[in-house]
Amino acid sequence: MARLLVVDDERDIRHLYAAELGDLGHEVETAGSAAEAAEALERSSFDLLILDIQMKGESGLQLLQRLVRDKLKTPVILCTAFGCYKDDFSSWLAQAYVVKSSDLTELKSEVIRVLGKNQ
Repeated sequence: MARLLVVDDERDIRHLYAAELGDLGHEVETAGSAAEAAEALERSSFDLLILDIQMKGESGLQLLQRLVRDKLKTPVILCTAFGCYKDDFSSWLAQAYVVKSSDLTELKSEVIRVLGKNQ
């Protein structure tokens, strides 16, 4: 079982991901902003961070850059509604990039792949 932190400003998305990834046997905590995510990361350690890009306040890419600068070793999956961020060099800091969909098959596959790679 892995500990995951899901960061998304949409409450329904957070609940959906927490339920679906919890069904895979993972312990899932959620955060509604980059600031909440930073607080959670200070309080506890996680095996994987699933991070939305477009959020109010600090964006997911800005948080990712800060985490890399602070030498946080937690792997990150960017999960966004926009495919255009794949061309942003900052997105290359993440271990995976998933475009949001009502079908969570790709996200679940990437979670399994990234966790397996980092064990």
